Amino acid sequence: MNSLALPSPAAADCAPPGPVMIVQNLSASYNGDRAVRNIAFEVCQGERVGVVGPNGAGKSTLFKALVGLLPHQGAISILGAPCQQSHAMVGYVPQHDALDLSFPVTVWDVVMMGRARQIGYILPPRKRDRESVHDALERVGMWDLRKRQIGELSGGQRRRVFIARALAQQARVLLLDEPFSGVDATAESDIFQVLDILRAEGVAVLLATHNLVQAATHYDKLLLLNAGQQIAFGPPGEIYTPAALAATFGDRIALWQDGGKYIVVADQPCHDCE
Repeated sequence: MNSLALPSPAAADCAPPGPVMIVQNLSASYNGDRAVRNIAFEVCQGERVGVVGPNGAGKSTLFKALVGLLPHQGAISILGAPCQQSHAMVGYVPQHDALDLSFPVTVWDVVMMGRARQIGYILPPRKRDRESVHDALERVGMWDLRKRQIGELSGGQRRRVFIARALAQQARVLLLDEPFSGVDATAESDIFQVLDILRAEGVAVLLATHNLVQAATHYDKLLLLNAGQQIAFGPPGEIYTPAALAATFGDRIALWQDGGKYIVVADQPCHDCE
């Protein structure tokens, strides 16, 4: 690939008291092999940030490092807390949840799993735990289905339940790995309604996505990744440039802005370039 002049990572322009999340020089490894390296960005309260890149770019690895599931170097701080404490302040919804959908567990039970850190391994749920689960289910519009078996829900409903499970941790930053994968337009709209509520409540949300058009129109900022490296970070209108997209997707796409609309053209069919 030719050498390209790319926008430098942007610092967050946040109102006092400042960024809710600060990531500095973050690198993480799988089995000793470095998978992401030197990632740096800041997120403001209530912001919605799209993490964009092809398969293997490092999106899921980055999320696992942010939540403390992978060994890493660098610094992660939520609301000024040190790195180790900050991991517990991040809610995480993986792309493929490991829950066995045939297991007889209710929506209420799944969301209560998000309180495991606060409850411990021996004690039963307390009043504040039940209140947190109730609140989380109300926020995602799933309270009326709290007694339903998780395997009886649609894909979009399950996504909302898993978001509620993360919210039950009372996290101020939420990580969603491909939340729109495999859901229909109605479910996608429902999830965005939940995200709008979280924005109003000041919860910062990072979403991994392949959908370039959605990322350009629905997110405040974008983090472009390729091969574990940060290509650019900032508002879509600033970083959606031919140079940045070529560095991210390897010259397979081009993008133009026609008035208020973005036009994406792919040289070859590719599910990474929706």
